[in-house]
Amino acid sequence: MSATPVDSVPTGVVSTDAVAVQGAHRPPGAARDPAGAPPGTPVVARATSESDQGPAGPARTGVWFVGARGSVATTAVAGCAATVAGLHPPTGMVTETAPFTEAGLPPLSSLVFGGHDTASCPLPKRAEELEAGGVLPHGLAAAVRSELAAAEAALLPGGPLPGETRTQDELIDSFAADLTDFRVRHGLARVVVVNVSSTEPAPSGDSLAPSSLYAAAAVRAGCPYVNFTPSTGLHAPALAAELAAGGLPYAGRDGKTGQTLLRAVLAPMFVQRALPVRAWSGTNLLGGGDGAALADPAAAAAKNTGKARVLADTLGGLPQGEVHIDEVPALGDWKTAWDHIAFEGFLGTRMTLQTTWQGCDSALAAPLVLDLARLLARAHERGLSGPLPALAFYFKDPDGAGSASLADQYADLCAFAATLGGDAR
Repeated sequence: MSATPVDSVPTGVVSTDAVAVQGAHRPPGAARDPAGAPPGTPVVARATSESDQGPAGPARTGVWFVGARGSVATTAVAGCAATVAGLHPPTGMVTETAPFTEAGLPPLSSLVFGGHDTASCPLPKRAEELEAGGVLPHGLAAAVRSELAAAEAALLPGGPLPGETRTQDELIDSFAADLTDFRVRHGLARVVVVNVSSTEPAPSGDSLAPSSLYAAAAVRAGCPYVNFTPSTGLHAPALAAELAAGGLPYAGRDGKTGQTLLRAVLAPMFVQRALPVRAWSGTNLLGGGDGAALADPAAAAAKNTGKARVLADTLGGLPQGEVHIDEVPALGDWKTAWDHIAFEGFLGTRMTLQTTWQGCDSALAAPLVLDLARLLARAHERGLSGPLPALAFYFKDPDGAGSASLADQYADLCAFAATLGGDAR
């Protein structure tokens, strides 16, 4: 089995408050509860019950990153601390806007961060590097150093590591035990696992990809799961039975942050204005961990699957043209994406639209990751299970067959938020 990608896996723990809470989520496999739920059904704590209220406020929620020392996770941890401290507004966090006020989401101040990573750069140092690259604002690494240091002090190695001797099942059990220990030690109501590790090639043969080992561990530990990458994760056929029995909510895959986000806006425009698209080509230039990972043609192919889906689903098929991904190490965590769209107008007049997207993926992704962790935590509290197609707004290749239009997806997301409000069942 290949080693885990650079950006994936160790456990850093950082809490944005100091509130201790009572009550814990029962892991799958526990005995039937008094209400008659079958084994493996998540235990749901009511928002107003003692199990979800600590002595000084709401229960804390764990956010466990696979890829805890990567750019996205580091930005999310630093950004959450900065937002809670009032140093910066929650820009880019959809869950901090008006439609989500009554959704009952866990407060940012209640989030406790952990995770796995095989990388060795300490979180405070990684934040300094991101600050030097313009990803984090000047002075932020120092301002939240204590939170980053607290996370670094609790980091655990992941795997599989070079020379790994543990079997796949032993690795899954080990990761699941880490999750359970994290939840119990910190008195967490629940833990949401979020995969933000580097993109891996699609697996071949019967072996589970590293992302699927972590996904299986999440299911065994009774944790909701988010796959923010194009990697296989829970989509491995070997996990289907265990996933169905787990009774957990999950969402994915591949976060929609830049080029595909724009495609989800533009493609419906052409359909709605009856303008046939003849060709749609794209190029991505990027550095950093993503650039290095996507230099592998197999990993790039996995990434492009999601990029193509929004066009195929919206236009009724793929037009001519391809997407190319080129690594440019000098760009660091920044990327440039170009699209060239050839379309037909009235009387066959041929026209083009060209777009340029320049941005920092970590800064675009981090608020979405925090959104998803909060939404999955609340869905779990409400007793929801299975894929959550209403979260397609966040993904290139979402579960389900709904609309690929960003406007439609946003409407679905807001409607979902309305259903999350009120007491849990």
